[in-house]
Amino acid sequence: MHMATRKKAKTKRPSKPAKKPIARKKAPPAKKAPAKKSPPLRVAAKKKAKKQAPRPLRAPKVKPAAPAVAPAPMAGEERIGSVTHYYGELSVAAVRIESGSLRLGDTIHVVGHTSDFRQRVESMQIEHEPAAEVRAGQEIGLKVTAHAREHDAVYKVTST
Repeated sequence: MHMATRKKAKTKRPSKPAKKPIARKKAPPAKKAPAKKSPPLRVAAKKKAKKQAPRPLRAPKVKPAAPAVAPAPMAGEERIGSVTHYYGELSVAAVRIESGSLRLGDTIHVVGHTSDFRQRVESMQIEHEPAAEVRAGQEIGLKVTAHAREHDAVYKVTST
């Protein structure tokens, strides 16, 4: 007798029904205070309006603008340029050289509305390249010892 081997048929297991999400109990509604009854509205007697002269309009107070005049150079100083930008994280001022020249070792005086300091020029760059001397028409990055602001005037100290 030859017994035929049969493959076992895979039986599908009955799938479990999906669990219902846990229902959260709602908080009981908060008790509201009983509404107060508003008093009955009174009808105000109309008063005769007196004709009053209109109040004159006041002009707003405007402070006169501060004159945009560069500070005058002190004796022995020559204006060479102005600050166009200040990079606080680097302590570097971008300076546009307007006249004259500037070399490493020269002393400069930076003057502005709230700035006023002197220092020796120890580091300056043109387009991220170190420079020993700059001339009029160039914009440089200048390492400064104090906070400089835009439009501050930069003077070269010619005599001490």
